[in-house]
Amino acid sequence: MRIVLLFGLLATVLAGCQEGPSPADKAAARPDGARLYTQYCAACHGDEGDGGVGVPLNLPDFQYGVSDRFLKETIRHGRPGRVMPAFPTLSEAEVDALVRHLRSWAPGKPLTPTDETIEGDPRRGEALYAKHCVSCHGAQGEGGEGTGVTFSRPRDLPVIAPALNNSGFLAAASDKLIKAALMNGREGTPMPSFRKQGLSEQQIDDIVSYVRSFEQQPDPNTVGSADDEPLTISYESPYSVEETVEALKRAAVGRNFRIIRTQKLEDGFFAEDEQNPDQVIVHFCNFDFLNRALAIDPRVGLFLPCRVTVAKHEGTVEVTAINPKRLAYLFNNAELNRLCDEMAKTYNLIIEEATF
Repeated sequence: MRIVLLFGLLATVLAGCQEGPSPADKAAARPDGARLYTQYCAACHGDEGDGGVGVPLNLPDFQYGVSDRFLKETIRHGRPGRVMPAFPTLSEAEVDALVRHLRSWAPGKPLTPTDETIEGDPRRGEALYAKHCVSCHGAQGEGGEGTGVTFSRPRDLPVIAPALNNSGFLAAASDKLIKAALMNGREGTPMPSFRKQGLSEQQIDDIVSYVRSFEQQPDPNTVGSADDEPLTISYESPYSVEETVEALKRAAVGRNFRIIRTQKLEDGFFAEDEQNPDQVIVHFCNFDFLNRALAIDPRVGLFLPCRVTVAKHEGTVEVTAINPKRLAYLFNNAELNRLCDEMAKTYNLIIEEATF
């Protein structure tokens, strides 16, 4: 009897060891997709995936038109040159958790992923692309302009045509996924079903082959590195603080900027009579430039309109501005980089003129 009890006890212990962590422990250890979404995605895509700066993710036709692999690869690679950043440091478990959370908005119809290569003629596809796709996706597959709901697309237009020549898109989208989008369209967006438009399946395969050929071309959306760019633009002025401020205002107006206001650097932190008169900020703006930049990425509102600080330190008057070119790299947008490069040159010209 004692042997039977001993074996029974041993079997119970072994069974416990084989079971491993309890379901409650496993659940506690599993990444929380909702929390990760709030941390990394909600600011652009909306708390419930209904879009904002980023495209909506909860549209049923989008959910049923893309595979889990597409979502995972998009999270990994982002969209170089666009607003969507890459998240290479997230673990596989965290990416899986994010995808599960995204799928919670439209459960029940997962797309079965496949990496099957579509055989088509890219030369015929190029002609078909020029006829049927260019008006939305651009002559070189560069996509529609802008991504933000508020500034760059009408509120009744949920999705701007994506850039098909984007390395992040091409890495995430399989041939079958591109073909499915062409065959079925995207309900709730301007993307039609080209099958219903009268194209044959072979013609659609030709377009897929042409889109895939963008991978053989240099990526026009490469952003580069900010490492060589200084964080600020700084000059010394041979004039007093007051003289430098007035010279800055004249130089800004001379380059078609409007002076917004001039204020002490410590304004709002100390009483007016306690503020340092030798630390002044000049705010100015070119509204045409501002609107162009906001249309590309609304987040530029973080550093626009323009601000230049004039401060006297140990007898030297220094003129300093944030370098827009350095900040632009943070937004991963080649088009914005070009505008910010233009802005950085203008800053230098204005400050040089004021301190010459």
